[in-house]
Amino acid sequence: MPKTITNATVIGQRVLNATTKLIEVYAPEIAKTAVPGQFVNVQVCKNTAPLLRRPFGVAGVNADNGTFIMIYRIIGEATHILAEVCSGDKLSIVGPLGHGFAMEAERPLLVGGGLGLAPLLYLAEGFCAQNKPIEILMGGRSEEELFWTDLYEDICQNIHITTDDGSCGVQGTVIALLPQLLDSGKYDCVYVCGPVPMMKAVAEVAAEKNIKCQVSLEKYMACGLGACYASVHRHLVFGFSEIACHMRRCVPGGNVDCLPRRTSPADGERIRRNRKHYDHPRS
Repeated sequence: MPKTITNATVIGQRVLNATTKLIEVYAPEIAKTAVPGQFVNVQVCKNTAPLLRRPFGVAGVNADNGTFIMIYRIIGEATHILAEVCSGDKLSIVGPLGHGFAMEAERPLLVGGGLGLAPLLYLAEGFCAQNKPIEILMGGRSEEELFWTDLYEDICQNIHITTDDGSCGVQGTVIALLPQLLDSGKYDCVYVCGPVPMMKAVAEVAAEKNIKCQVSLEKYMACGLGACYASVHRHLVFGFSEIACHMRRCVPGGNVDCLPRRTSPADGERIRRNRKHYDHPRS
């Protein structure tokens, strides 16, 4: 997948809630190649601090206009600077990066929490373009965080909601509702993005129900190109908890199929003997 470094032009920004903004930029080189699940690395200013670029998931693309959108929460120095940029300003952006989702499902269920709902928005649009029925399960701490419903309501057939405080939808995390949804037999694949504990729990429930699951791994990184090994995730190999390898979030493989493979005792012994082959960073 081609990557480019471009000076993108800011089209504008929109306030989504007190701490979250949507920014649209003109970058045709990225817009024409980005696929759902990929991200970009943004230099928020030309000063030496903050030094490193910041990764943001691609939340939507208009290839005809050469633009794409990102959604971010204002939480640190870099995002406070980004929140002040205006129409016409330039941003140095590297992308598209990462692997993207495999859009093989005929009846997808999207599951997201927090800013994990940003890249899922582009995925939902992709399934919608294929005329596939889309449903989403979204979780938040309170109703105030679920401004996302306004972004998804024209794309998804059904929006299922959970909140920690019960102010909207079912009280609890997405796991409070997920088993019931999967038991309906309506879905052939789960796509999930959000906090790591949530993604882990969703993948486990999907495995119990024998339904495929893809997770989008997110982590802070230095380069976004796979050279720095800063965005490394440890994951299981062949379903054995004692055998693990490492994956870089920013190179192909960043979105992972989590349906475990069944293995025999002989497979396990063979892997244990060759553990040194697996227990080091791999792309």
